[in-house]
Amino acid sequence: MSTNIIEIEHVSKRFGRVVALDDVSLTVKRGEVVVIIGPSGGGKSTLLRCINHLEAVDSGRIVVDGIPLTDAENIDKVRAEVGMVFQLFNLFPHVTALENITLAQRVVRKRSHQEAEDIAHELLARVGIPEKADAYPVQLSGGQQQRVAIARALAMQPKIMLFDEPTSALDPEMIKEVLDVMLDLAEEGMTMVVVSHEMGFVKAAAHRVALMCDGHIVEETTPKELFTAAKEERTKQFLSQILI
Repeated sequence: MSTNIIEIEHVSKRFGRVVALDDVSLTVKRGEVVVIIGPSGGGKSTLLRCINHLEAVDSGRIVVDGIPLTDAENIDKVRAEVGMVFQLFNLFPHVTALENITLAQRVVRKRSHQEAEDIAHELLARVGIPEKADAYPVQLSGGQQQRVAIARALAMQPKIMLFDEPTSALDPEMIKEVLDVMLDLAEEGMTMVVVSHEMGFVKAAAHRVALMCDGHIVEETTPKELFTAAKEERTKQFLSQILI
């Protein structure tokens, strides 16, 4: 079994005339936390969405847990093993937190109603909001909604978790509660690819950091080297703008 659970090889992606990804290569090892940082429009979210084929690449190759993203059957296999948490929660507004977490379990994993509910209650406790099972999304704060979204993704027992700027839509006081859940996942050995500007999370949890700009990975390094010995001028410029 390969130590790499994600292999991205020479991937390019265009949206009309806009080059979102330009010959990007990146690997992620099992149990590794890789954080992708960089300016807006640099290709970070597009790369993340290509990993579970929410966006189809124009050229290059992506292999997830030994499965190449080539045909529809493989795409469904990969999506079953990859959980994704978005910037804007994407909860179903007309059902409770508990039902948001049980629905995909019953439809995709074919679990019984009781088994799905047991798992949902366990995960709501794990993300720190067991008392919110019967609350609707409108009754939850942004941080609570994002924690329900994380629980929903975890309910599918994924091998990989993708986070696309999970705290960027939150008020400052809600950011820590979501990052704490993500830190716990990292400590438990979950493979994670995270698009984020939260430098505290980078320092605390990342094994590697990739800075993306204009569709390229400009620099790939460790958190320690990023903050003390960044090599590329573009990396230094980006850090100077966000580290106050």
